[in-house]
Amino acid sequence: MKLYIETVGCQMNELDSELVVASLRKDGYELTNNPHDADTILFNTCSVRQHAEDKIYSALGRLKNAKREHPNKVIGVLGCMAQNHQGIIFKRAPYVDLIVGPGQLHQVPALVRDIRAEGVTRTQRMEVSLGRNDGSRDQIERSHESFDPLRDPAMRPTPYQAYVRIMIGCDKFCTYCIVPSVRGPEQSRSPSAILAESRQLAAEGCREITLLGQTVNSYRFQEGDRQWRLSDLLVALHDIEGINRIKFVTNYPKDMTNDLLAAVRDLPKVSKYLHIPLQSGSNTVLERMKRGYTVEDYREMLLRTREWIPNVAVSSDFIVGFCGETDAEFQLTMDLVRESRFKNSFIFKYSERPGTKGATLYADDVPDEVKRRRNNELLALQNQISEEDNHAFLGREVEVLVEGPSKTAEKASAADSEAPATASGPIQLTGRTHCDRIVVFDGNPRQIGQTLPVTIYDANAHTLFGEVVTRHSGVELFTLSVTKRSEPASQKEALSILK
Repeated sequence: MKLYIETVGCQMNELDSELVVASLRKDGYELTNNPHDADTILFNTCSVRQHAEDKIYSALGRLKNAKREHPNKVIGVLGCMAQNHQGIIFKRAPYVDLIVGPGQLHQVPALVRDIRAEGVTRTQRMEVSLGRNDGSRDQIERSHESFDPLRDPAMRPTPYQAYVRIMIGCDKFCTYCIVPSVRGPEQSRSPSAILAESRQLAAEGCREITLLGQTVNSYRFQEGDRQWRLSDLLVALHDIEGINRIKFVTNYPKDMTNDLLAAVRDLPKVSKYLHIPLQSGSNTVLERMKRGYTVEDYREMLLRTREWIPNVAVSSDFIVGFCGETDAEFQLTMDLVRESRFKNSFIFKYSERPGTKGATLYADDVPDEVKRRRNNELLALQNQISEEDNHAFLGREVEVLVEGPSKTAEKASAADSEAPATASGPIQLTGRTHCDRIVVFDGNPRQIGQTLPVTIYDANAHTLFGEVVTRHSGVELFTLSVTKRSEPASQKEALSILK
């Protein structure tokens, strides 16, 4: 049997899809990239923005005829949108067979088996968690618990990188955010389970793990007489042989404690990169968002972070056009971005989410054209800062974990499928530095999964361009550039002099 799965949303959703696929493989499923060839079609969904939900309903609409022609196909909607919309999905797409929330994903294989066994007269199934007011804290937590992970390397970003969930849910209740409702209360996983999973990943050849949590630095777990913090977990993970890099996302500003900063500074395997959403540079907007901190709090945290970890790379999130945001309040955000000089920022136009406090308390009164303008202005500023800071890497050597072919190489391979790169032939590769900057360089496929020294000779706002350094008998040589670029010859000559 064949399975098609489409994933929309964050890294947590990507990990959920990996676990679902691994469990369905045990039932004999194999993956296909074509939904028309699939016996079971699953959509793992996001409910953070309206666009993500619209995309899923559009995809479901395209399957109406396929379901009519092949009534034995099983169509399922999983994840945050399933938890959020529940029976509304059946009303809008009555040919959907299955709705499963994030806390019930372990039930997917059995539900699919039952649906398939009933044939075309099947009963629609819906398994979702309790709402935040539908029981005791313990009952609600239990209904949101994720299942023990079966891992599937084929579903990862690369075979050498993997996500590890260390906590689920969120208790911050920002007024714009649906996550506390669809992911449930904040719960941390046991260190023993996290360490066992990470050792398994290392044995499978994984070299980099990214720890996931809605507010990952809020991690706390009482195991026996010991209270574990994220810093303690990083120390324990650091000892796992085979794991060379450790990252964690996403951080909450008020939980950026000094013990965590010390762990990032002192543990060589931990990337000197932190993603710490700010969302707005205006205290009045932050208060309406119920973020729980002020601009002054964030500024103090950022200064302390850079004092503890020299050369740390910090990225952020911003929402423009939140309810009532004035031009003056938006300019405060622009000013704070100029001051903070983030490595990069993820910028979103506010999207009202039914069921959130923001939708109840505030009017979505900023016109869409104003949201677009502010989005573009903030993005242009951030790109300018990113390019300026990336140019500081010119002539420097960085360590790059090679992830695979670059997008340019993948497009070239698809366009010229009759002459793909050989195992030893030249190809443009991409990877990331220890501070999470993207690097593109020329190499060969057997270097994928390795950590290589690369010297940077060009940069733009999003990418560093470099050449692998080859060392022979104490002499450093640069690999020859295969892909033609527009840099002047004098730039490479200067690079040679620098080295």
